[in-house]
Amino acid sequence: MTQLLWPNGAPFQEANQDYSPTLTPYFAERNEKHGAIIVFPGGGYQNRALHEGEPVAKWLNTLGITAFVLHYRVSPFRHPAPLADAQRAIRYVRHHAKEWNLDQQKIGILGFSAGGHLASTASTIFDIEGLEASDSIDHENCRPNLAILCYPVISLTNYFHEGSVHNLLGENPTHELRVSLSSENNVSAATPPTFLWHTADDAAVPVENSLLYAQSLSKSKIPFELHVFPNGRHGLGLADDDAVVGKWTELCGSWLRMQGFAI
Repeated sequence: MTQLLWPNGAPFQEANQDYSPTLTPYFAERNEKHGAIIVFPGGGYQNRALHEGEPVAKWLNTLGITAFVLHYRVSPFRHPAPLADAQRAIRYVRHHAKEWNLDQQKIGILGFSAGGHLASTASTIFDIEGLEASDSIDHENCRPNLAILCYPVISLTNYFHEGSVHNLLGENPTHELRVSLSSENNVSAATPPTFLWHTADDAAVPVENSLLYAQSLSKSKIPFELHVFPNGRHGLGLADDDAVVGKWTELCGSWLRMQGFAI
């Protein structure tokens, strides 16, 4: 059953805006406490790609992981609305961990493209100016225990995806704002272990985005695994129709087992 993140209305909404972010759960059949991963579909902060939502959640179920698809706010909503939704989703799952038979210390996130930017932001920024606790859920920890970034938008200043910048920050955002939301600048000791993959010839979101983030993870000594496939269009999702790139799910599954998430 779809979960409404903010029953009394989400923060950072203008008078002419009305959207209630939700989580759609896909429960794994596990008797013991286990991990969960929240999926952030891509879409350039303009929409949320369907093929990067439910199919991914069902794949995670095959690994014994409960999954949630986050229907976060996109344009005309601007930052910090999507990040508030991502943080609330992590807190929400953690808050309900006991009733859903989940391990509170095994709550991960997975994002594609702009959803990858959202996941990297949620991995590096844990406080939002102007956001006050509205209920007990908001007192939960919003730091994810791991992150999976699939052909992510990372930088908003170098090798950036223009549409994502425009939809997230609006017309003519300041250079300072773009720098502050370029995730390669925000990696710290608190950033969780991360799995990344990209294709070398991605024409929409250059591979340098993943390379920049991996470099920052390395500098901060954060465990990471990075895979760059030689060819493949942007937005492949599970890449079921690509024998080479489609290996990413197998590689990621092995990594998730090492993290104690997958069976």
